[in-house]
Amino acid sequence: MKISANFDSGNIEVVSIENPENIQLKIRKDTNSDFLQWFHFRLIGAEGYPCKIKIINASECSYPFWDGYRAVASYDKKTWFRVPTKYDGTNLIIDHMPEHNSVFYAYFAPYSYERHLDLISNAQQSNLCVLKYLGETVEGRNIDCLIIGEPDESKKKIWIIARQHPGESMAEWFAEGLIQRLMDESDPISRQLTDKAVFYIVPNMNIDGSIHGNLRSNAAGRNLNREWDNPDKDNSPEVYYVRNAMDKTGVDLCLDVHGDEELAYNFVTTNDGIPDYTERLKNLEHKFIEDWKKISPDFQDEHGYDKDEAGKADLSICSNQIGQRFDCLSMTIEMPFKDNADMPDPIHGWSPQRAKHLGQSVLNVVLNVCDELR
Repeated sequence: MKISANFDSGNIEVVSIENPENIQLKIRKDTNSDFLQWFHFRLIGAEGYPCKIKIINASECSYPFWDGYRAVASYDKKTWFRVPTKYDGTNLIIDHMPEHNSVFYAYFAPYSYERHLDLISNAQQSNLCVLKYLGETVEGRNIDCLIIGEPDESKKKIWIIARQHPGESMAEWFAEGLIQRLMDESDPISRQLTDKAVFYIVPNMNIDGSIHGNLRSNAAGRNLNREWDNPDKDNSPEVYYVRNAMDKTGVDLCLDVHGDEELAYNFVTTNDGIPDYTERLKNLEHKFIEDWKKISPDFQDEHGYDKDEAGKADLSICSNQIGQRFDCLSMTIEMPFKDNADMPDPIHGWSPQRAKHLGQSVLNVVLNVCDELR
């Protein structure tokens, strides 16, 4: 048997692999950071063997909320399915008998850099879309922004960013679904939206971290979603360049797309705690949430994070900073690593396909609030 993780988004360290019923592994820390949680590795040579794969440092992970979690597996890196997984308080244990000689396991279905490049390249071929280079990451990779819709001063400026935390790969699946629908000229929702608004979409804010197999950090070890009040050009250039671009265009709506390790639901955070929170913003948030609940059964607002106290929001977080900076509707979207407990899928759990559908559905909501953004 052989276990490897020397590939895009790979992350695992082998402790022991002599016995298929007692394979012992460790997740390595993020680059230049103490965060650890994301795993992605390949097992070869175990076809037909009942394998017990133990991640022995699971209790040391940044968010050890493993109850109800099941790892994903794939033979072809296209179809990902859930496999029996349990947590004993120390070890995360995957019980699986591979049906083929090569199988991949991951914390969630990965979204590769190659697929990212395909998404960007395909999108730019549409007459509705222009690809804009905003700057470079810590390691010199392009920060890609898709501008969809003809820019015009009279149109609303809508910014959508995804995957500040690289291990939250469901965020880029969400972005893919949204982008594909938005550029479908036969879709009446998309046509109306591009008549009313210009979309600025950054499908992956953290390319370096995604490639390194990090959960939460960029190549400099920075949590990008704590850099928005004073981004550093050297250590958090991803935020520095995107926020500068926002300052040039203005922002009427900002959606920052993420994943949550603990809660098995889709939900949003609101800006209750920003210093300049107003009744107008409160009403916009309420309309957005209520409309999305009606449009998508996968979205709810009963479960989520506690609201910030008035005036005490952390302005280093993107949605808070942008809401305060531009007096605009600005929210964080969270999706589960586990499953949607309201509509569980015993085979796939929360999946790339579900994330893409949720991304598509949010465009109906954006259209419903678009005229009220200013």
